[in-house]
Amino acid sequence: METKRVAVTGMGVISPSGNDVATFWSNISAGRCAIVPLEGYEDTGLPVHVAGVVKDFDPLKYGMTPKEVKRSDRFSQMAEAAAVQAVADAGIVSGETVAPERFGVYVASGIGGYETQISQSRVLFEEGATRVSPFYIPMVIPNIAAGNIAIKMNAQGPCMAHLSACASSTNSIGEAFIAIQTGRADVVLAGGSEAVLNPMALAGFANARALTPEKDPLKACLPFDRRRGGFVMAEGAAMLVLEEYEHARSRNAAILAEVVGYGCTCDAYHFTSPRPDGEPAARAMKLALDEGGYRSGENLYVNAHGTGTHYNDLTETKALKIALGEEDARRASISSSKSMTGHMFGATGAAEAIVSVLALKNGIVPPTIGLEEPDPECDLDYTPLKAVRRDLDIALSNSLGFGGHNVCVTLRRYVD
Repeated sequence: METKRVAVTGMGVISPSGNDVATFWSNISAGRCAIVPLEGYEDTGLPVHVAGVVKDFDPLKYGMTPKEVKRSDRFSQMAEAAAVQAVADAGIVSGETVAPERFGVYVASGIGGYETQISQSRVLFEEGATRVSPFYIPMVIPNIAAGNIAIKMNAQGPCMAHLSACASSTNSIGEAFIAIQTGRADVVLAGGSEAVLNPMALAGFANARALTPEKDPLKACLPFDRRRGGFVMAEGAAMLVLEEYEHARSRNAAILAEVVGYGCTCDAYHFTSPRPDGEPAARAMKLALDEGGYRSGENLYVNAHGTGTHYNDLTETKALKIALGEEDARRASISSSKSMTGHMFGATGAAEAIVSVLALKNGIVPPTIGLEEPDPECDLDYTPLKAVRRDLDIALSNSLGFGGHNVCVTLRRYVD
């Protein structure tokens, strides 16, 4: 069976770096840090001082009613807002520009309605079982963002919620790519959302020694720098409209890039630590690059997972060298946008895919800010401090999650 081409025709984002794609890209390409001091938890004893916080978010601006807001968790609200942006950007209207049964929604979340989980647990223990909200379950389940968006947009095609920790929304994009490639849908809205800036999540990650103890936001997230001390938690949502190429062309849609490859493997090694030799991660990268038709010598941008944890950065460096070969790995332009946003968990892969699309489209490699003292073992071109201009051909967006999930998507610059 002949596989179909897959275009990106719309994007939307709610993030610490901005609540629309134009603002997000302006801040990312300029290397502006969106990590801020963490406020409101001073009495908890948390050894965490910074976070990537979404600012000035009002779900009512995106067509949600006060009743819908009251009956939905923050993660679902942000997902819906990013989805509204993305379909408007693409010009997608169910029943007009796409048949409802050919319109899919793949929205990931690493945890789901965690704010609701905590608030309703407090109700249970303090007020009793009869006081727990009847909306508790539909607010907390991780698939509800996908369900709510499908209802709102009359998307009657495949609807899924992928859950693979930090790799979740990259899985959503990859699986949406397959669905369109194989003719199961014409349009899929794919991405993810996360809202876990609360004492329980912060304490859990901090006690697992995954978070940085740094107090200065500008020194907090230092991927590939020898001073790195852990990642920075963040929240947000990001969505991309993936569309079958001929379907997009038939309606004269603006094509932003093409999704051309997908790789997915597991370390099968440890529940939090990456496999030290990087072999399974390298295999995921190579699968995505090979499917995307990557040729040695092409101008490649890699949006690294780049969390700023000691072992992740070392492993990803090794994996890139294995996947690309030493020479091509050194030619690649690589950066970590988490150095500016923090780690948005279930949303981060989709946000970084948006960065990759815009890097290709604009010929700009965004920087890894804070990278002033490179780790000698992380010796590739991680684009320190400032963006650089480069005519890029192809991009690889990497996501590596707890549980050993290695997920990568490849995108190509679109030339009409």
